[in-house]
Amino acid sequence: MKTELTISIDAIDEAALVKRREIGDGMGAVVCFSGVVRGREGDASITAIDYEAHEEMARHQFGLIFDAIEQRWPVDSVRVVHRLGLVPVNEPSLWVEVTAAHRAEAFAACQFLIEEMKQKVPIWKKPLPA
Repeated sequence: MKTELTISIDAIDEAALVKRREIGDGMGAVVCFSGVVRGREGDASITAIDYEAHEEMARHQFGLIFDAIEQRWPVDSVRVVHRLGLVPVNEPSLWVEVTAAHRAEAFAACQFLIEEMKQKVPIWKKPLPA
């Protein structure tokens, strides 16, 4: 399984990521997920979220998640981009792409990655009030 992880303060350019996609002949499913900053956090209006990470540990935890995906599903590739720093409302802070032969595996692996990331990867968010 091919993996790619980017943790950066740069804005996520989804069109450029899609353009760089490499997909094998046997792959019939590409699942992409964009996590976009909402204008509300709980009951409060916000303007942005400031993301911080323990980057070395975050990379380690993502590696463990990638390993778990490889053990559970026949996935060809997983790419993840997580943005750090100030991310304004309506901009993506997370982008995930999973390619597999079939959609069920691609969707399941994508969902698993996001749930595991939220529980185990040391990336913290601080909402900025409106």
